Amino acid sequence: RRTPLTGHFLSLDAEGFIRQEDLPTVERLVATTGLDTIIPNDTQLLWGEPNQARQGVTGRALYVVKREPEMTGGSIASADARVGLDQTNPGAWGVSMKMTPKGRADFARVTGNNVGRQLAIVLDGTVSSAPVIRERIPSGDASITGNFDVNSARDLAIVLRAGALPAPVLIIEERSVGPSLGSDSIQEGLMAGMVGTILVVGFMAIYYQLSGLIAIAALVLNLVYIMATLAGFGATLTLPGIAGLVLTVGMAVDTNVLIFERIREELRSKKTVRQAVELGYNRAFRTILDAHVTTIVSALFLFQFGTGPIKGFAVTLIVGLVANMFTAVLFTRMIFDAMLGRGKVERLSI
Repeated sequence: RRTPLTGHFLSLDAEGFIRQEDLPTVERLVATTGLDTIIPNDTQLLWGEPNQARQGVTGRALYVVKREPEMTGGSIASADARVGLDQTNPGAWGVSMKMTPKGRADFARVTGNNVGRQLAIVLDGTVSSAPVIRERIPSGDASITGNFDVNSARDLAIVLRAGALPAPVLIIEERSVGPSLGSDSIQEGLMAGMVGTILVVGFMAIYYQLSGLIAIAALVLNLVYIMATLAGFGATLTLPGIAGLVLTVGMAVDTNVLIFERIREELRSKKTVRQAVELGYNRAFRTILDAHVTTIVSALFLFQFGTGPIKGFAVTLIVGLVANMFTAVLFTRMIFDAMLGRGKVERLSI
């Protein structure tokens, strides 16, 4: 009967041939359709060899095959590709095979019970050939004829001989391999980043005192923004990404150092604290902007033309630099303005 699956067959018999363009649809239907409503419970669907031609159409055959084999390859004593096996076409190639003494009786039974039906030759779950049984064969000597050329006949003979040569599988060694090297590298990268950040934080707190603590707060906020942005995009923090994060920390600190040194210069020239902060930020901003823009442009080129790991480095660096323009410049300036707005400040801890 017609079903969504059989509707793609060129013919409705034990062998359904599917056009090449219909194969993805049929494979999906085979995986999702309840086969017990289509074929008997003691049978299964097996694919034939790929890229076959039938009726001028390229595709692949799908066979209804019994789950339990009638015979195994151990019943075959020999199989060879030969010419002249087909009396109606003496020049055609075919395959002759000879059964073992035990296989002779089994082959006689199978061929006698299935005259006019196809005999599926299966290797590794794929039907290599399915010749029609013409008559009962009690002698154990059989031939397979059809549209064979020299290569296809030899291939089928190899399949038959392979089935007759069982090779036991012995477990010599068993290992479990996981991505431990990558995990170790990431852990070491995180450790290096943490140690570097702690050293930078300690230096800023000791050398710039209260202003250093403001810079540390800006650095923490910068890292929070980076992680939030990466999480928002669903990005994974890889080893190159950690390298970009460490570089961002360095540039964030460098930005604050530029600002603080400018403020110190203004204080040494006898400016008031408010004037020194104002001039320090204004005169450092151009240098900071130039450095960030040129680095972002370089990172964009890395993202455009680099491979996967390089792209991860570039993305983390770009996000960190954009966030740094806000945290190291605007955020710290807001804190200084809030401190200076409380009243007259005679001395700045910097």
